[in-house]
Amino acid sequence: MAYNTYSFGDTSTTILHPSYGQFVANGYGLGSITVSMTNDRSVHDLSADGTVMVSKIKASNGTFTIQAQQTSSLHQWLLGLYNYLDQAPSDQWASITIQIRSNTMRELITGVGVSFQKLPDNPFEAQGQNISWVFMAADIARNTV
Repeated sequence: MAYNTYSFGDTSTTILHPSYGQFVANGYGLGSITVSMTNDRSVHDLSADGTVMVSKIKASNGTFTIQAQQTSSLHQWLLGLYNYLDQAPSDQWASITIQIRSNTMRELITGVGVSFQKLPDNPFEAQGQNISWVFMAADIARNTV
């Protein structure tokens, strides 16, 4: 009987900024990561007579949403990076690279030209929460390894 196994524990996420350093998240309060493409790659235009014109659009920008526990070293590092970039020269703002490697899924996702979308919401509740850090990426590549 054939079967496949998924394990988030086999996924490694690296966030790198050339001036601030890097954080490798293999756990460390990491709740989840979602990679979303922003634009459609194909658009259909319909004429009055029903002819369809198909446009192929080479758009590879998107977002990374990283859920981090609010007490984690990952959240603290991201907050430090945000504060550093808030004061840094503008040419450093979109210098983040995010790389996600999943050996069990044989996937390597790399985002370049990455910047913070905004400072995340900060919940204070009886129970600790996850903080959603959203990053915008100028280019996201998905490859098999």
